[in-house]
Amino acid sequence: MAGKRKTKVAKPKHDDLTKPSKWRLQHGGFSEPVRDTDPDTGSPVANRRAVDTLGLMLANGSITPQMHEAGAMFRVTFRLAALDGMRTTQLLRIQGGGGDLLSERQAAARRRLAAALDLFGGADSAGGSCLWHVLGLECSLREWAMRQGWSGRPVHHVQAQGILLTALGVLAAHYGLLPRERAA
Repeated sequence: MAGKRKTKVAKPKHDDLTKPSKWRLQHGGFSEPVRDTDPDTGSPVANRRAVDTLGLMLANGSITPQMHEAGAMFRVTFRLAALDGMRTTQLLRIQGGGGDLLSERQAAARRRLAAALDLFGGADSAGGSCLWHVLGLECSLREWAMRQGWSGRPVHHVQAQGILLTALGVLAAHYGLLPRERAA
């Protein structure tokens, strides 16, 4: 009497943990691994940094280090102003307290952000909108270009890169990282 054949059970493939997963790679590139030691255990590790739009542009030579620094300063100010849409509930609530919803630090950051965006004509202008979405909300440049449009026409990604380059140059001069003659 013949017995039933046993079907082979597929063994799960283990991902190579030394590389980023396929899912993570589709959301942007990574820098080369930097060999280091773990401060807690002393074992060797390979650290990889996710590359953002400004990092890619700096690596390609599209922007100067001063423009990169200006973009990073804008991003930090945007985070301090708490405009990134990320909301959390308060972990500690004081009963009967009707305190201010905005801290002094957030209010000062919002004033600095408004002063920077006023250079471009506000957040609704091309430069202001690009800075808001690409640097502040960390959308990709291509995503912003597809979403943004004037007179019913989308912005081409090459034009979007030009808008971002111009805005970064103006920001670098505004923050005092470039002489004002070179920025124009």
